[in-house]
Amino acid sequence: MQATILFGHGSRDPVWRVPIDTVAQRMLALDPQCCVRCAFLEITPPDLASTTAELVVLGVRSITIVPMFLGVGRHAREDLPVLVEQLRRDYPQVSFVLQPSVGEDARVVELLAQIALPGETFQSQADA
Repeated sequence: MQATILFGHGSRDPVWRVPIDTVAQRMLALDPQCCVRCAFLEITPPDLASTTAELVVLGVRSITIVPMFLGVGRHAREDLPVLVEQLRRDYPQVSFVLQPSVGEDARVVELLAQIALPGETFQSQADA
């Protein structure tokens, strides 16, 4: 069984997590069989360790972690790889794949550029 964890920074403001939750909901709309969870570095629960523990109990043996960061700051470069290495030690039976931050994906950069262009209007897939 395979799962995806959308990993964000976290915030005291509960509304902050809505975009990441929305991505998870959209993934489920596109593929109702997918197993997706959200986890956060700090402040916002759940954290990466508890989310991983939940998935392992469910029988997941392959986890892809998608950092939902536009910028590649210290958290993405340093903190997250350390957390993933600890998970690999804690769960040697599980395969972990750490993807690059979403802000490094050319498709995201292209879409953001299109949205930011003067005169452009964005229509989401949900609105189409």
